[in-house]
Amino acid sequence: MTKIPASLTSGRALGIEPLSVEQIRNFRLRSHHLDAACTKANIQEIVGACGMQNSPPGAWETALFNRIPTCTLSDMDCLLYKEKSLLQAWSFRGAPVIFPAEERDVFLSALKAEDGEPWIYTQGIQLALDFLQMTYDEVFDRLRQVLPRLEQYTLISKTTLDQTLAEWMLPLIPTDKQERWNAPSMYGSPDKQTVGGAAVSFLLRPASFYGLIVFGERNGISPSFTAYSNWTGHPFHETDTAEDNGIRTLVRKFLHCYGPATLDSFVTWLGCSKQQGRRMWDTIAEEMEPVTVLGKKSWLLSSDKESILNPVPLKKELLLLGGHDPFLDQRDRLILQPDKTRHKQIWKLVSNPGAIVYRGEIIGVWTSRKKSRGIEINVDLWKELSGNEQKKLQELAEGYAEFRQTALLSLIL
Repeated sequence: MTKIPASLTSGRALGIEPLSVEQIRNFRLRSHHLDAACTKANIQEIVGACGMQNSPPGAWETALFNRIPTCTLSDMDCLLYKEKSLLQAWSFRGAPVIFPAEERDVFLSALKAEDGEPWIYTQGIQLALDFLQMTYDEVFDRLRQVLPRLEQYTLISKTTLDQTLAEWMLPLIPTDKQERWNAPSMYGSPDKQTVGGAAVSFLLRPASFYGLIVFGERNGISPSFTAYSNWTGHPFHETDTAEDNGIRTLVRKFLHCYGPATLDSFVTWLGCSKQQGRRMWDTIAEEMEPVTVLGKKSWLLSSDKESILNPVPLKKELLLLGGHDPFLDQRDRLILQPDKTRHKQIWKLVSNPGAIVYRGEIIGVWTSRKKSRGIEINVDLWKELSGNEQKKLQELAEGYAEFRQTALLSLIL
């Protein structure tokens, strides 16, 4: 296994006892429920650990399968579309995220910006606002006026959603700005999107944080969208303390899954402004304590200290994780792979490959290719595996293919 340089692990100069990379890996594997196979009885806890990104579509399915191998695609569809105990909505970083429906305060309401804070995922909207000569609040207020109409509709595809909402908003746009509203988008695909549709696209994330829009059941390759109340059958209620409690719970979840961590890593994980991240982070400041990681000061939940200092043997050492598994969302990537030259092979701008993880370290990447009779899995390993480990990798590949209801044609090393 690749060694972390001793110069990076010595943090005693800061007066804080340093934690080893092995301790952190072991702790995070347990926090992400990847240290042993879990049962269906723990689904809500597992999905709610830190939410599961569903971009690209199906990413959350692979993530849940890696934690609960007995959970089938049919089971997952039932949870998300029939029982609706799980919910999909735009959440942290503006990404589609699956989370327990009862934790909507944590994964939605907690992300709302306060006065003076930019909203998550809305930075690019200024170009459209300048063209329209309208303010953020003016456009968002009009969107919030028309969104209740989704209580009667389910719209298929993101393009249809953007343009339909833009059309509903048109009568509310000042007459002298309506021509600009309907002008071709300056963001790309002007033949399919208007400036108004582009503005709506940015504002759907804040609307989601207010519980005004969620994902419905997927229609073939297209997502569907509707109002929270239409999908769940009840309004999006918040208690007086829900938002504050949700914020504290969200920070705790982050630190439990990705700690020890820093404020900057929290901000990056959320995709929010430093101002908003600091406000949220400080809500549980009294629950944290400092430690040293790779020579730098980081923070850990005090309640997690005993667990991280006492690693336990892993029942699962080798993992075949999907490219957007929550475990791979660690911001201190040197913990996952000490060789920086490998990072661009793991984390790409789009379409990350899967990761082969051994005892918490990424030791290779994998991709799959669909064929008429099944799938081929190509593996790029950076560490030599023993005979037993190669056999285990084969079993993991076969298990993944079976989960995807197909056959493994070949595992190419």
